Amino acid sequence: MQFTRRSFLIGAGSSILAGCSTGNRERIPYPTPEQMARYPSEYGTYPAQGAYPANPRTAPGTVRRYPPDVLRMYRAMPEERFPIPAVDLSKINPRYYRQIVNYSSPETIGTIIVDTPNRFLYLTMENGKAMRYGVGIGRDGFSWGGKARIARKKEWPTWTPPSEMIAREPDLEKYRNGMPPGLDNPLGARALYIFEGNRDTLYRVHGTAEAWSIGNAVSSGCVRLLNQDIIDLYSRVPVGTRIVVLQS
Repeated sequence: MQFTRRSFLIGAGSSILAGCSTGNRERIPYPTPEQMARYPSEYGTYPAQGAYPANPRTAPGTVRRYPPDVLRMYRAMPEERFPIPAVDLSKINPRYYRQIVNYSSPETIGTIIVDTPNRFLYLTMENGKAMRYGVGIGRDGFSWGGKARIARKKEWPTWTPPSEMIAREPDLEKYRNGMPPGLDNPLGARALYIFEGNRDTLYRVHGTAEAWSIGNAVSSGCVRLLNQDIIDLYSRVPVGTRIVVLQS
C-alpha cells in the first residue's frame, strides 16, 4: 500500500505538514522488558511497566527514583553541536521510554513502523524484537498512512515555514529563508525525510526537546521523538530505509 491521496496533502494542506511545529558516541545499554519488570523491587519507588499513573506529572505524593539505564539514555549530551540538556523524565510516561520489546511483524528487519494510535515507533530487529520509541504525532498525523522510504537524513536541520504559515503567523517572516538549526528549531537534533518514490511527502521524523509532547497529538504534522531518541534512531537507519505508518 502506498500513501493514499488522502494522506498526501497538496496545496494549502501541504503547508500544514511542512511546518512540523509547536561523531562517535557511547553505546548505551537498553533495558529489556524483563529488566523493566524488575525495577520496582530494585529501585523501590519506580512503577512497573504499564502501572504508571495516567498523568504522572500530577500524581500526588509520587517520589521518583529513575533507573540508571534510563538516566543514561536520556542524559545531557554536551558533545553535540548544540549541547542537549537531560530530559526531564517527570514529564514523560515511562511506557514511552526507548526499549527493546518483543514485536512480530511481516516487515523486513530494519523497517521503521509508526504505530500512530498508540504513539510508538518501532525499528524491527532480528529474532522477533524491535527497538521501540515513544513519539508525538501531529494533529494531522491521523490523516496519513502507508509505505514510503527515508530519502534523506540531516543532522541539526534547518526549518523553513511555508508561506501559508507565515501568513497566519507574521512573526515567522524572519524565517522565510530558513530557521537556523538549534535547540529551539522545531525539527530538533535530527530529521528523517519521508519520500514516496521521488516525491517528498512533506512528512518528517524528527527530534524535539518538548518531553511533554511525547505520547500526544501535537504540532502541525510529522512524527517527533525526544532528541536523545532521534539521535539513536538516526544512527541506526540508512538512507533508503523503508517506513510504514499504521493507522489501526
